[in-house]
Amino acid sequence: MLTYTVKLEPQKEGGFTVIVPSLPGCISEGDTLKEALENIKDAIEGYLLVMAKHKRKIPIEISKFANVEIFKTSNEKSRELIHA
Repeated sequence: MLTYTVKLEPQKEGGFTVIVPSLPGCISEGDTLKEALENIKDAIEGYLLVMAKHKRKIPIEISKFANVEIFKTSNEKSRELIHA
């Protein structure tokens, strides 16, 4: 099983945008954190299928954990790292 680091950014209008830094262009979003994470899993799966179909090298991260980084948009601009 492959795992990838994802970055979640809360949006001012609500919901979350999610990117996978090691998979350029792999982006998704969701109205809730749960939905955003479900959607990015689908996006990663599709991204990897396209890479395999075109016989491109699939990026592999060296990590035993899936990392989710949440950027809070409050004035304190704190960051929280969650390991799943």
